[in-house]
Amino acid sequence: MAQDVEQLLRGVYAAFNARDIDAALAQAQPDVDWPNVKEARRAVGHDAVRDYWTRQWAEIDPHVEPLRFRRLDDGRIAVDVHQLVRDLSGTVLVDGPVVHVYTLRDGLIARMEVQQA
Repeated sequence: MAQDVEQLLRGVYAAFNARDIDAALAQAQPDVDWPNVKEARRAVGHDAVRDYWTRQWAEIDPHVEPLRFRRLDDGRIAVDVHQLVRDLSGTVLVDGPVVHVYTLRDGLIARMEVQQA
């Protein structure tokens, strides 16, 4: 896998963990298709993803750490992630592995999917 792809995705994770929405979305297509796991639907476009993340962070404190990057046979990028989610009082809700699968278009994120590890 190209180093620039891993660097791009590491930057998105760092921006997400820092709650820097603008920096994260700068690495995504304007029509990015992102999973809204809590509501079992998709957020499409920068405004929808911004709204989803803003609402999410008002309820929980997620932190995602990328552990391993690999290119799948179909060209998508799978990232093994350690996910730690706390409620706003600090109680751990989720602590474990998950897989994020990215589709890139023209060097930017076009779609992200969440799979169980």
